[in-house]
Amino acid sequence: MQVYTAPVEEALFLLNDLFGLDQLTNLPGYEEASADLIEAILREGAKFCEEVLLPLNVVGDVQGCTRADDGSVSTPDGFKEAYQQYAQGGWMGLAADPDLGGQGMPATLSILMNEFMGSANLSFSMYPGLTQGAYAALMVHANDEIKQIYLPKMVSGEWTGTMNLTEPHCGTDLGQLRTRAVPQEDGSYKISGTKIFISAGDHDLTENIIHLVLARIEGAPEGTKGISLFVVPKNILDDNGAPSGPNSLECGKVEEKMGIHGNSTCVMNFDGATGWLVGEENQGLKAMFVMMNEARLGVAVQGLTQSEAAYQTARAYALERLQGRSLTGAKNPDGPADPLIVHPDVRRMLLTMRSFNEAARAFAVYTAIQSDIAHKSEDEKARAAAGDRLALFTPVLKGVLTDCGFDNAVMAQQIFGGHGFIEETGVSQYVRDARITMIYEGANGIQALDLVGRKLMANGGRGIMTLFKELGGYIEERAGREDMADFILPLKRGAEDLQKATMWFGENALANPDHAGAGSVDYMHLFGHVMLGYMWAQMAEKALANEDDSRAQFFETKLALARFFMLHIMPQTTMRLKRIQAGADSLMALPAEAF
Repeated sequence: MQVYTAPVEEALFLLNDLFGLDQLTNLPGYEEASADLIEAILREGAKFCEEVLLPLNVVGDVQGCTRADDGSVSTPDGFKEAYQQYAQGGWMGLAADPDLGGQGMPATLSILMNEFMGSANLSFSMYPGLTQGAYAALMVHANDEIKQIYLPKMVSGEWTGTMNLTEPHCGTDLGQLRTRAVPQEDGSYKISGTKIFISAGDHDLTENIIHLVLARIEGAPEGTKGISLFVVPKNILDDNGAPSGPNSLECGKVEEKMGIHGNSTCVMNFDGATGWLVGEENQGLKAMFVMMNEARLGVAVQGLTQSEAAYQTARAYALERLQGRSLTGAKNPDGPADPLIVHPDVRRMLLTMRSFNEAARAFAVYTAIQSDIAHKSEDEKARAAAGDRLALFTPVLKGVLTDCGFDNAVMAQQIFGGHGFIEETGVSQYVRDARITMIYEGANGIQALDLVGRKLMANGGRGIMTLFKELGGYIEERAGREDMADFILPLKRGAEDLQKATMWFGENALANPDHAGAGSVDYMHLFGHVMLGYMWAQMAEKALANEDDSRAQFFETKLALARFFMLHIMPQTTMRLKRIQAGADSLMALPAEAF
């Protein structure tokens, strides 16, 4: 009973009303991204996701991917045809360089399209999603020859891409990496090693798969300083750039997973496979971080996708399922019971999910706009400021949206009661699929450590101090408005909690770094909830200013959701602050052998 309608009106509200489309159309190259064109793209994308991808979501979950004896991998029924339709529609190149065959639209638009796709079918969306990340890394670090060979085919969707980092003995700790690269006389390298957990590592959707592989060149330093990045195609190319035969690599196994069954997560074995260096020797992590940061924003949105799809499915169930009577008297007197929606606790769960989803979408779009500004603006100061926000917000988005996205999927399952535990209702798939988002592309505990240990003090703390100034100015300017009091006062308390937590780390973490480690996850969520509250305050302000009768219900709903979030969700910031200030002593007191 999976239900999903792409939130096109919400997306248009964010672009046109809340943030202003001129932030994008004033950037070089985006002048033609008119409101009408963007709306047409979003509506056509929504139609594809609802009509083509959504019906394949359960199919992919049930069938999964299979590996044949020859090492080839097949995707679930319908995936190949859907991918061909996706590629032929030009969706892969939506935000890609026009010189390489792309449409040159803002990355913000691509983020929204990725949300629609992930909500309809997360497993399917990962195939093009990995390609977008590989494209970004090659655009920044590859030489012109590599770009011309691979990128046009990736932009067209004829070829897909992957990232190969993790090995059986090391995940986040890439300094332990063992995959080796041996230089050849023709300038290529022979790559040997095993990579695991490689999303979209092999499949039958395209005739070639372009692997980006981290490896250590013979004689390179140990640790992270000796890692290089290589482009390793599944099939070797002839002089005309066409696949001519298999490279020395194969899928050794398709992993059996808790969720995302429709995506082929592979063990990849490289046995002297031919590859070419991307960027400089021993600078592979720097190059791969472009893809990883792109992927982290993508995974953050994946957290939202499962929350949104689960919410819509649970809402439909709560409106029609008859169970019990309202505490204040029967609301469906002619029926045997009232619908679930009358019960306060069911409403609490639905409102928690929806108020998160709408604020999370706003935060993701706001950050995507910063990415567009950082890459496209001709104003150096604007680029620097946007880059600061992008770096600061990325770990927060990844950690908070995926943690809360999973919690919300579980909440949706709870609304179904026992039926939520039964596979035929479809809601359990959202729980299983959402779980991986908290783990891959850097587990959320790592995101929190990155935020506290690196991002806060980057450039002398310039990013966080600028944010505090922005929040303070916004709050002060509206402090005297009675109509905004319901939103400004909770936001002010949350912002004060965030400042106190930041100061506490400054005063205590240097003396004992465990204090930072102990409080990092709480800090990440405190930060995230302040930003979600900031988004709601701005959306509420727009709602209060509305004079369009035809949109009255839309904005009345916005105000109701904003009040719920501020009253029921924002107080979490105080709890998070108290836990941060408790420090690490009680966490570290118990000897390891006593656990």
